[in-house]
Parts: sequence; C-alpha cells; structure tokens
Amino acid sequence: MIMSKQSLVAIALLAVSAISSAQSVYPGQHQGKMKKETVAPVRVESFDLKDVRLLPSRFRDNMLRDSAWMTSIDVNRLLHSFRTNAGVFAGREGGYMTVKKLGGWESLDCELRGHTTGHLLSAYALIYAATGSEIFKLKGDSLVNGLTEVQNALKGGYLSAFPEELINRNIRGKSVWAPWYTLHKLYSGLIDQYLYADNLQALKVVTKMGDWAYNKLKPLTEETRKLMIRNEFGGINESFYNLYAITGDERYRWLAEYFYHNDVIDPLKELRDDLGTKHTNTFIPKVIAEARNYELTRNETSRKLSEFFWHTMIDHHTFAPGCSSDKEHYFDPKKLSQHLTGYTGETCCTYNMLKLSRHLFCWTGDSSIADYYERALYNHILGQQDPETGMVAYFLPLLSGSHKLYSTKENSFWCCVGSGFENHAKYGEAIYYHNDRGIYVNLFISSQVTWKEKGLTLRQETEFPQEETTRFTLQAENPVRTTIYLRYPSWSKDVKVSVNGKKISVKQKSGSYIAITREWKDGDQISATYPMQIKMETTPDNPDKAALLYGPLVLAGERGTEGMQAPAPFSNPALYNDYYTYNFHVPAHLRTSLKLDKKHPERALQRVGSDLKFTTEQGDVIRPLYDLHRQRYVVYWDLQSEK
Repeated sequence: MIMSKQSLVAIALLAVSAISSAQSVYPGQHQGKMKKETVAPVRVESFDLKDVRLLPSRFRDNMLRDSAWMTSIDVNRLLHSFRTNAGVFAGREGGYMTVKKLGGWESLDCELRGHTTGHLLSAYALIYAATGSEIFKLKGDSLVNGLTEVQNALKGGYLSAFPEELINRNIRGKSVWAPWYTLHKLYSGLIDQYLYADNLQALKVVTKMGDWAYNKLKPLTEETRKLMIRNEFGGINESFYNLYAITGDERYRWLAEYFYHNDVIDPLKELRDDLGTKHTNTFIPKVIAEARNYELTRNETSRKLSEFFWHTMIDHHTFAPGCSSDKEHYFDPKKLSQHLTGYTGETCCTYNMLKLSRHLFCWTGDSSIADYYERALYNHILGQQDPETGMVAYFLPLLSGSHKLYSTKENSFWCCVGSGFENHAKYGEAIYYHNDRGIYVNLFISSQVTWKEKGLTLRQETEFPQEETTRFTLQAENPVRTTIYLRYPSWSKDVKVSVNGKKISVKQKSGSYIAITREWKDGDQISATYPMQIKMETTPDNPDKAALLYGPLVLAGERGTEGMQAPAPFSNPALYNDYYTYNFHVPAHLRTSLKLDKKHPERALQRVGSDLKFTTEQGDVIRPLYDLHRQRYVVYWDLQSEK
C-alpha cells in the first residue's frame, strides 16, 4: 500500500510520542549553549521543549496537521528565491519549470520573499524538539545546507532571498517593504536550528550574518540610523541579543542596541500609553527585545517598561479572545465596540504577546500572566487553524456574522502563515515551569514533562475543557521530596484536589497556585477539578455589547453559511491581499442580539450533553470560538435585558 506523506508524518510522530520562534530564549533553557546566561532574578524557569511531549488532544491534532503541511513543502522551492538571488541556480532553456515557484508573499517579485524560510527554520527546529522525529531534523539540515551555499556565493556574510540593494534603499530612507523584518526571520530561524536542533552549521551561518550586519551598520551616522529604523524591522534586535548570549561577542550586543527605537520605547520608559494608532505588531517585538536586554544585563528600566507595556496591552488593548489590533493597528480603547470589524486580531500580534508573556512569567511567577496565556492560546491560536486542511487565518474577525478566512497552500505565505507554522509546533513550551522548590502546572493539556534533575516525570491526562478534571501520574526513579504547584485560575472557584484518592484541603484562592509538598513516589496520582461558570465581558464603551465566556473559553453563536460563496472560507489568490479587503457579505437580517439577565448570564444558556454546546430559548447554538470553522459566528452580542 502506498501511504501519503501526511500519513507517514503522523505515524512518525505517534511512534515518538509513544516512546517518550522565530522563538525567544527563555530563562532555564539551552544549558551549555549560552556564554551569557540570564543574570536577572527569576522566580521560575522554562523546561526545554524536548522535555515535554504532547499526548492525544486537539492540540496534538493541530500539531500533526501543521507538521504534515510543513513536511510537504519542498526544500528546493523554499531555496529557489535565495539561489536565484545569488546566481547559484541556472534555469537555462526549459529550466523555468524545474522548480515550482511559491506564490503570495514568497513570489520572486515580493520584497518580503524569504521570510517563510526563516519561519520554517524555526518551526522545523521546534517540532523536532517537540517530537524527536528525524524527518524535521533532516528538513532543517537541508535548508541550512542550501543557505550556506547561497551565503558563500553572495560573499561577505550577507544572506537573503533579495539583493542587498533593498537594505541600501532602507538605509537611504527610500520606500521598501521591511527588509530587516525579513532578515530577522532568517536570523531567528538559524539561531533556533542551533538551539533546538543542534545544527552547528546554522550557528556559523548566522554569526557570519551578524558580522555582515555589524560591518554594514557600524559606519553609519546617528541620523541615518534613526531614518532606517522607521521602517518595520520585526524583532531583529531580540535576535542580536540572543546571538550575543550564545557567542559572548559584544558586537552583536551593539547591533541589538543599534535597533533601539527611541520613538517607540522612550514613552514606555516614562510609563506612558502612547500607542495611538501605530502598527501593533511593529511594537510588540521591540518590547520583547527589551525583555531580553533585562535578562542579560539586569537593566531595570527595560524590565519596568516591559511590564508596563504588557499590562497596558492586556488591560486596555485586548479583545475577549486575547487578541489585539484592528487592521493591524492600535485604536482608542475607549471606543472598542466601534472596532469589532472583520480585520481584528492579527495572529502575529498574539504570537508575540505570548512570547512576551513567557518572559514576564519567568520573572514573576504571576498566575494572571498564565491566565492571559491560556485565554489567547485557546481562543485565538488553537482556533487559527482550519481542522480540515491545516490552513491558517491572518485575522480573527470579531465582526458579527463574519467568518475565519484561511490561507491557501500555494499562494498566501503571509506573516501569520509563517508564525502559524511555529504556533502549532510549540504547544508544549508553556504547560510546565520549574524552580528549586518544585514544578508548576500552568495549562491543562494532555502531556508529560520529564524533569531530569529530579528523576521525575509528570504525566497529565485530561479532556479539559470538555470536562473540569485533570489527572496527573508521577513516575519517579527514586522517592523525591518536592512541590507540585497547580495553577488556580482566576476563572474558577471551589477547586477540589485529591492525592492518591484522598481529598486534600485547598486553602488558596483563585489567581494563585495550589502547592502540594510531599515525598513523591513512583505511581503517585493527583486529581484536580476546576469548576467553570458562564460570565460575560462587556466592552468599555458599551455595556450592552458583550462576549460570553465559559471558564477561559470565549463562546460564539453559530450563524451558518448563508451568503458565503467560493472560494470562501479561503483567500482568493487572484486578488491582492484580499484578507485585508475581504467583503464578508453579512446577511442584513442576521441576528446579533441575545436576551439575558446581566446579573445571571448563565441562566440564558443550557448545556447540551457532554460536548461544549449550549443553546438558548431564542434557538441559538453556542460553542467555543475555537470550534467555529467554515461558517459565520457572533462573539460580541447586542444584549437585551430580560424583564
């Protein structure tokens, strides 16, 4: 029998699991690979992704679909624009058909070409660490080998799918579409190949890229620097901080500081919410770089502004599902109800907010950060992917009657496709943390973590959020005394916990951690039940516009497919960036109202069976937003009070 590539990948992942970003660098990770370790004080540390394995769940299902798509992309297609730029690919007569060209943002005439290759370098490394499957190691190695050839041909350390003249245009202040942003993906992807997949060649390539950047930028004037960085540059300063941490080379730290954006960061230093209508995802990576600066230098100003920015985002600029932005930009948060459009919730913004959250959680161990992480992960990231095809959405539309608009396999390659490859490869990274006192359980996702230093494996099995209980089994090489910290979410109360079948007293309150300290033996078990309730969140400017939540889950009303015409729910490759101009053709008669008692919103919904399905007296069917695919929905309701 001939098996599909998707089937082979799934089998490889299943076998590995049975046996056992561009990313930031988080405290506690990659021991032995850092010449400059974290010097700032931290409350908890991250596990390496290779120490966590997902067990069967919808998260693992997403990862499998993501891995199949990633594996199906031919390395030669990803390298073609690089090789063409360097002159190491010669098509000759008929050669144009030798390599099938990528479309969308990877087209040979798109100035962002090559960014997807950077994202995939990260994604291959992440999923290799998350599964141990050699197919992803081989894909990453092949990309790095091809990029090495290109870099050697271009000479001087420069590496890109576009000519260096695009960088020169940026330096001169001429119009160009974000060349340093695109290079950031390559820097980060190569660093991830080294950190997560042990590829030493990737480190050699990226250090040469760092040398090129230093030689390119060091002679420039301050006036030129300020002009150049007005153009979006992603998180390239974060990459330079990480390269500095790996090598100890002060030139890379100089490069990181070179990309300090005064106009963006200086107001945050003064703890001013001066976001205005700026481009949201241009902002967030610059703060992540400040977070890394704090960890490597203990610069308290960088810490304070990072924390201020995070709280400002969560408290004022975030929608109920944990996403932010309208048409990629900030807006007056006092007018939030006026920005429930078809272009809310750029996925890259949530991707980067989750990265920033991980840094802050390591510093503070604050459960409210984990609350946000959980909400954004379930309501945005988990639901970004179409479960039938594995394609992903650019935005999370909150316009009543809109639907998710998915990428195409050959002709999209938007920024949110690139970050999407990573999102679904690294679900294991924020479930568990640890410190000298014990292990923290932050997310209720079926998985297991191996804490090598303690000779301890913690296995979590759960159907959460379909059920309220999660169960843990400990595997210990020898009896070990430590603490298990179970997150007590802000959305729950009256949590019940038992150890080996015996109920224990829970003295903690929601918004904290339930600490269980004892000598743990092989086979010990813990059970925790987290009751969930219906609540509502109104918009700050309109108390009659509200989203409904069940525990951490944002609920959405089903509204069918009336008026959806092909190629909906997929982007139309024949149109220019239609995700940004898409007309949802919302039926004029579509109902967006909901009758309920504002003091007791739970009375309006009746749960049906064991699934997360609710109905109302009006005949609405309401489910978690992450379950709403290929049809219209309502998230923010127009409330009508029951008399």
